[in-house]
Amino acid sequence: MTEQAPAPAWNIANVLTGVRIVLIPVFVAFMLMDAQSYGLWRWLAVLVFAVAVCTDKLLMGAALVLLSALGELSWWITGIILVREVGITVMRFWVIRWGVIAASAGGKIKTVTQALGTFILLLPWTPQHLWLAWIGWIIIGIAAAITLYSAIDYVRQAAALYRGHQAKLAGGAGAGETGATGTTGATGASRPAEEAGDAGHDGGRA
Repeated sequence: MTEQAPAPAWNIANVLTGVRIVLIPVFVAFMLMDAQSYGLWRWLAVLVFAVAVCTDKLLMGAALVLLSALGELSWWITGIILVREVGITVMRFWVIRWGVIAASAGGKIKTVTQALGTFILLLPWTPQHLWLAWIGWIIIGIAAAITLYSAIDYVRQAAALYRGHQAKLAGGAGAGETGATGTTGATGASRPAEEAGDAGHDGGRA
């Protein structure tokens, strides 16, 4: 059997991950340099966000925190989304020994609505156009609602995995007890027959 060669460290996935991590401080710097003047630096922050947001939750978190710190997004929405992301990540590691929780359709919709709503709120036009801000708030509000729903769904799946694990443990213990009882019963049943046989032999010798 041939051994598989280890994957090279400099593969495309690792390179993209490294680029996205580097872009996070760049995005933060552009947002802070703009200082809510909604000029070139804000446009550059939007560009960085658009490039990296599709696969980087850290960038999404940084964007939400910055928007809330600047007073352009309610903190409760940011809190719901961040708590959910951290909590579900921790829970996935906790239940990995029992099974894998598959990504749900709600989670994918959540990601898209979060990205779209945040993108709109980051646009330099948004603070000058209330209607555009409302569109962004509505979309990000829908994203927060879907985020809550998907969190509840993940907790339900995790609870099902835990119950299944406990049932397997209980089933294994029950099978062991049944096997032990059956062995004892068979041994007990054979003893009278052995005793009867011994009595017959003694009678013959007498």
